[in-house]
Amino acid sequence: MIDELKSEELVNKVGGRFKLTALVQKRLAELLQGSRPLIRDTEGRTMLEIVVQEILQDKICVDDGLPAESTGK
Repeated sequence: MIDELKSEELVNKVGGRFKLTALVQKRLAELLQGSRPLIRDTEGRTMLEIVVQEILQDKICVDDGLPAESTGK
């Protein structure tokens, strides 16, 4: 599990190790306070594993304060 957190794919997806740490910490706190997981297959997974999967499946991301990119429609 910890090896997944060191994955370059995961680190690059969020923009760096510090952003990854902040995102994981924030999402873990939300889950501990009762938020529902955003992925379907949570059976037998720890909360940390759920957060990693949410990131990998693009269910959560870092809020950098910039507006979302328009789709050009």
